Amino acid sequence: MTLADAVAHLSPERWEKANRLLIRKALAEFAHERLVTPEKSGEGYVVRSDDGLTRYRFTAARRALDHWQVDADSVTRHRDGAELPLAALDFFIELKQTLGLSDEILPVYLEEISSTLSGTCYKLTKPQIPVAELVGRDFQSIETGMTEGHPCFVANNGRLGFGIHEYLSYAPETASPVRLVWLAAHKSRAAFTAGVGIEYESFLREELGSVTLNRFRDTLSAQGLDPDDYLLIPVHPWQWWNKLTVTFAAEIARGHLVCLGEGDDEYLAQQSIRTFFNGSHPEKHYVKTALSVLNMGFMRGLSAAYMEATPAINDWLAQLIEGDPILKSTGLTIIRERAAVGYRHLEYEKATDRYSPYRKMLAALWRESPVSSLQDGESLATMASLVHVDHEGASFAGALIEQSGLTPTRWLRHYLRAYFTPLLHSFYAYDLVYMPHGENVILVLKDGVVQRAIYKDIAEEIAVMDPDAVLPPTVERLRVDVPEEKKLLSLFTDVFDCFFRFLAANLASEGVLDEDDFWRTVAEVTREYQQSVPELADKFKQYDMFAPEFALSCLNRLQLRNNRQMVDLADPAGALQLIGTLKNPVAGF
Repeated sequence: MTLADAVAHLSPERWEKANRLLIRKALAEFAHERLVTPEKSGEGYVVRSDDGLTRYRFTAARRALDHWQVDADSVTRHRDGAELPLAALDFFIELKQTLGLSDEILPVYLEEISSTLSGTCYKLTKPQIPVAELVGRDFQSIETGMTEGHPCFVANNGRLGFGIHEYLSYAPETASPVRLVWLAAHKSRAAFTAGVGIEYESFLREELGSVTLNRFRDTLSAQGLDPDDYLLIPVHPWQWWNKLTVTFAAEIARGHLVCLGEGDDEYLAQQSIRTFFNGSHPEKHYVKTALSVLNMGFMRGLSAAYMEATPAINDWLAQLIEGDPILKSTGLTIIRERAAVGYRHLEYEKATDRYSPYRKMLAALWRESPVSSLQDGESLATMASLVHVDHEGASFAGALIEQSGLTPTRWLRHYLRAYFTPLLHSFYAYDLVYMPHGENVILVLKDGVVQRAIYKDIAEEIAVMDPDAVLPPTVERLRVDVPEEKKLLSLFTDVFDCFFRFLAANLASEGVLDEDDFWRTVAEVTREYQQSVPELADKFKQYDMFAPEFALSCLNRLQLRNNRQMVDLADPAGALQLIGTLKNPVAGF
C-alpha cells in the first residue's frame, strides 16, 4: 500500500456524506437525551448554536420513547443568512456549552468524532450489500457488514490509538484476517483459570494444534528456558507492537515474558473490536484480548484479576439456565468463557488502584464458538444486525420478516420470546441482569425466524442486584448495590430505550409494522410471561413493567462528560445521568 492509498477512502464526497450522517445522528440522539431542544419552525425543526447565530434546520418524525427520526437529507446549516456546509467538528464546537463539553474533553472528543467519520468513509467504499442479500450471507459476513456501531452513541468508533494502517488491519468492517501474537508468561506472574473439566495442557493443544504448540515449546527451550515454567497468552498484534514492547520492557528484558511469534490460525475481529472469531476453524473458541485503545468511553483493556473468576462465573450461569425450566423453554444458552489467562505487572499494580488501565494490558479469555451448536438449516446473526439499515433505507429485520413469510407481529413474538422473555425471567426470578445490547447477543435463525438467543460477554457484564442472594464465593463479585428505583432501568434503558426504540422506528418507517403494534406485542409477551409464573406476582407489582413512565438514562451525556472513563466502575448505578422521564410505550396496553 502506498502512502496515498492509505487515505484513498477520504474523498470530499464521502466526507460530506459521513458528516451529514453523523450530524443527523447527533441531532436525533441529543434531542432524545434533551441536550438540545429543537424548536418547531415551519414544516420542520431548528437547533441553534450556543451564540444563537448558527441554525441547523431539519425535518423529523417523532416516535415513541421520544425518538427523533431525523431525515438526513433535510439537514441544513445557516449563519448570517447564508447556507454553510455541514461539518461535524464545527457542530460540536458551536454547541460546546449546550453539550457540556469541557475544554479538557472537547479535543479528545473531536478526535473520536474524526475517527468515527473516517471509519464511515471507509465503509462507504465497500460494495453496498442490500439487506435482502445480506440475510442470506454467513455469520461473519453479517458481522463485518454492520455499518453503524452502537445505535445510541454518536462518537461510537473512536478507537484512539489505531493509525490508518492498523485500522485497515484490525477494524471489524475491514474483515482483514489477523494472526494473534503468542507470549510465554512466567508462572510467577501469570495465572490460568478454567471451567470445570478443562485442563491447561490439553486445552491449548486443541486450540493451537500439536505442531504450533511444540514449536512454541522449542522456542523456549532454545533460549535455555523450561517451557513448564511458562503459560501461553494470546495477544492482539496492536497491543504487542504499541504497548507491551515498550510499557512491559522490563518484563521482556528479565525473561518474565517471551515472544513466541504468531499462531497459525487466522481470526476475524468482531464488532467489539478486541474479540476474535477463528476463521480457520470456526468451531474453535473465540479469543478475547486486551487492547489499550480508547473506544466509546473506556480503554478496552482486560483485567488479569477479573480473569481469575471468569470461568467460574460462566459455569455458574450456565448451570442456573440449565436448571431453570422457563429459561430452558425459551431455548436460551450462553457461550461460556471457558478459560482465561492474566498477567500481573507487579510494579504497575503497586502504583495504581484496581480500576487502572495499567492493570488491564495483558490478559485473554477463550469463549465458546456458537457454530457447533447449530442444528440443520440454522444460521447465526449478531443481534446488532436487526437495526442495521442498508444504503436504500431497508432494514435487516424487515428483510428477515420478508424471508420468514410470517406476519410481522408473529415474527416479532418469536424474537421476543427468544431474547426478551429470558431477560424478564432472569430479572424477576434471580435479580440477575445482563448487558443485552445488539453486540452481546447472537440470534439463531431458521428461514428468517428467530429460533433462540445466545447471550455472550458474561463475566464482565452480568450483575446480581439482590443483596441477600446466596452466591458461591467465586461468583460474589457479581453482587451490586443498586437503589430500588433504578433496578428496572436495566430493562427499560438497555432493552427498550437502547434497542427496541430503534427496531420499532425502523420497522414503522419502512411500513412493515406500526409502532403501536410493535409495543402491543412487547406488552403481550410480557403479560404471557407474567401469567406463566404466578408465584412471582409480588415481584411484578414491586417492579412494574407497565408503569406509566421511567427515568431517561443518557449515554451520550456520560461520554460528553468524561470520554476516558464514562462510568465509575466502583459505582456503576451512581454514575447514571438521569434526565427527566420517558413515557413507557407498553403502559397503555
